[in-house]
Amino acid sequence: MKTNQFGKKGWTPDRIGNLKGKTFVITGTTSGTGFEASKILLSKGAKVVMLNRNAKKSIHTISALKQELGDTIDVTAIQMDLSEQASVKQAAEIVNKSISRIDALICNAAIAQVPERKLTNDGWESQMGVNYYGHFTLQALLFPLIEKSKGRIVTVGSMGYNMGIKTIKFNDLDWDNDYTPNNAYSQSKLAQIMSIYELQNRLEKAGNTNVKAYACHPGASRTSLIKTSGSLLMRFMFFVMKPLTQSAERGAYPQLMCATEENLNQKEFYGPTGRSNWVGPVGPHKIEPHAKDEVVSKKLWDLSEIETGVKWNF
Repeated sequence: MKTNQFGKKGWTPDRIGNLKGKTFVITGTTSGTGFEASKILLSKGAKVVMLNRNAKKSIHTISALKQELGDTIDVTAIQMDLSEQASVKQAAEIVNKSISRIDALICNAAIAQVPERKLTNDGWESQMGVNYYGHFTLQALLFPLIEKSKGRIVTVGSMGYNMGIKTIKFNDLDWDNDYTPNNAYSQSKLAQIMSIYELQNRLEKAGNTNVKAYACHPGASRTSLIKTSGSLLMRFMFFVMKPLTQSAERGAYPQLMCATEENLNQKEFYGPTGRSNWVGPVGPHKIEPHAKDEVVSKKLWDLSEIETGVKWNF
């Protein structure tokens, strides 16, 4: 059990100072933790650029935020579908042209527990395509601007990383065989987390201290994630578990901490530190060794550059 550096109550947004002049780019903000994170950042004076698949929902989201926080908030939306590499590349181009800095890119959007195996347009299993490859490409294309801004990359993982196969299934990444919603979701979240620690290693090797990279997770938060893509059984299970979960706002704390808090240790894994890391005070906690397997993460990174056709520029 780690001692929480933020005391008994853990990290809370009270620690965030005035963010005027800072810009945050966030994926998946029309509901859940992404919406709550956007609201808190805007309330502290930050500029927020939202990257969402559904343009109509983005308009409603901006309207709801302005209603609550006032018309003067600095928030914009760019349409981006993480399941399509062409859409990710187009959105990244618009971001690079329209803003001059990124203090943190928060990779928050996800799909989960997709009942039947589906492939993206680019031919990847859908959860891997959206959660992992979509964000991998986005991070790479926004990296130069993040570096120029001495900014951060924050990946919102999941404790699901430890609930499936404990390595990357290189011999069948698209689940032609033995597909299960949980194993495929777990694999995508493991890949996301592994790539953050691999990014740290590569930045270190390149002597690049301008960019910081963090992995965190929201715990068991009441969001629409399972409702959106999960099977009937998963939705029922989540409904039954509701008393053991926390609000979406509290689920947003780990990503907010990683995006704003000074002097955080990049090697840690951040999230709720209570029961099963589902709920409780936010801080660093244990991560299983397979998520930091350097041989596997290096292989995954090299493969990802080939698969996406996107090379990082260190």
